[in-house]
Amino acid sequence: MKRLTASLLALALGAGVLSSPAHARSDFSICWSIYVGWMPWGYAEEQGIVQKWADKYDINIDVVQINDYIESINQYSLGQFDGCSMTNMDALTIPAAGGVDSTAMIVGDFSNGNDGVLLKGEDELEAIRGQEVNLVELSVSHYLLARGLETVGMTERDITVVNTSDADLVAAASTPSVTAVTTWNPLLNEILSMPDTNLVFDSSQIPGEIIDLLVVNTETLEAYPELGKALAGAWYETMTLMSSGGEEEAAARTWMAEASGTDLEGYELQLGSTEMFYQAGEAVDFTLSKQLPETMRKVAGFSFKHGLLGEGAPDADFIGIKTPAGLVGSANNVQLRFNPEFMQLAADGKL
Repeated sequence: MKRLTASLLALALGAGVLSSPAHARSDFSICWSIYVGWMPWGYAEEQGIVQKWADKYDINIDVVQINDYIESINQYSLGQFDGCSMTNMDALTIPAAGGVDSTAMIVGDFSNGNDGVLLKGEDELEAIRGQEVNLVELSVSHYLLARGLETVGMTERDITVVNTSDADLVAAASTPSVTAVTTWNPLLNEILSMPDTNLVFDSSQIPGEIIDLLVVNTETLEAYPELGKALAGAWYETMTLMSSGGEEEAAARTWMAEASGTDLEGYELQLGSTEMFYQAGEAVDFTLSKQLPETMRKVAGFSFKHGLLGEGAPDADFIGIKTPAGLVGSANNVQLRFNPEFMQLAADGKL
């Protein structure tokens, strides 16, 4: 999964990219990309679960897999899709920073060990001082490294970031000259299996900060709440299948494993370091928590420091982020919203 952030396209987007929803619209589309927490969208589409819920609300929903993660977000931001799977940081730094008012309507999971910092020949994070660290620059890996450095009294000034494509990270890590890597699964586990390589910090030490979402255009969602209801219905039916035990769970997880290029054992390993919210009520509680605005304040700070909120952003509060527990940033420029309404309907059995 290419969980990247900065995009020149996104930073150039204007607030008027998307036109107003047409009246009596019935056709919608969402996109997703390969990642452990987003494979349920592919399964729900393949098994007719999305179609079932779309039919209930008399609409059509096209669910499209896009192999390039960053491209999927760019296409969403340009109005090619009504919704897209993405992380909280990418939601802020691409569509929101580009002026596309977006709503996180499903909080699917958070990384709980799926992202990590690896060192060769050392087993303590403090040993990273002075080293070059290969990672995808301006990605959630970069954010994870920055947060890890904070825990040991260091900053990015104490290391050197070497921007490395996710496609090249495993090969780079196998060379003697590369001694420090920050990445996500499945690359993380693959590099960790190399001789004398140790995991010295991972996302389980900053739980709830790298969040995987379904984001939908706010204007569209407000005009067509039936879209939100159908998507929530399909998602939580799939969550039930994934956590039901027995043959249904095994079949769902096996399909997702194979579709993501691994086997059931490999997929279960990734699920083990992902805090999936199988129950809608769990996702609602997380979204209502006071931790969420604090997390987004950290993310906004990192994003501003690295120029990801746009050239015109004067400070980290430039973009407003609305959460149930409070507003982060500018009340006059709210572009990202966490709305538990549809998850709550699922939790209450009212879809």
